[in-house]
Amino acid sequence: MEHKIDFRIYYEDTDAGGVVYHARYLALAERARTEAIRAQGQAASDLLADYGLAFVVRHAAMDYRAPLRLDDIVCVTTRMTELGAASCRLVQDFHRVGADEAGADCGTLDVRLACIRAGDGRAARFPPRWRDLLRALVA
Repeated sequence: MEHKIDFRIYYEDTDAGGVVYHARYLALAERARTEAIRAQGQAASDLLADYGLAFVVRHAAMDYRAPLRLDDIVCVTTRMTELGAASCRLVQDFHRVGADEAGADCGTLDVRLACIRAGDGRAARFPPRWRDLLRALVA
């Protein structure tokens, strides 16, 4: 399964030339991951409230292919490729909506998340309910 969500590119997302600043892709990806989890029936904040656990980014690698610009609509597609006991790996693709096929593919983020105890930052296994939720996102 994959989750798709659209975002408009605002002035605050861009540099002086109207091109999306490279770090903003990470913020858009974070929003997309949060909404992918919400679409499965839980909010990411529930993991903290119910179990004292949180997601943290352990690794992120971005491959930029074409720029996003002011007022573009970008579709972020999120799919999980690996699910471990206390970590997961997702791939997130960025596509300009309405672009021709040659210019639509703007980039891909390969991100690994870890589940940690918020109190001490140590790795922790996903609770069974959350493993089931995350398993639904596995491509």
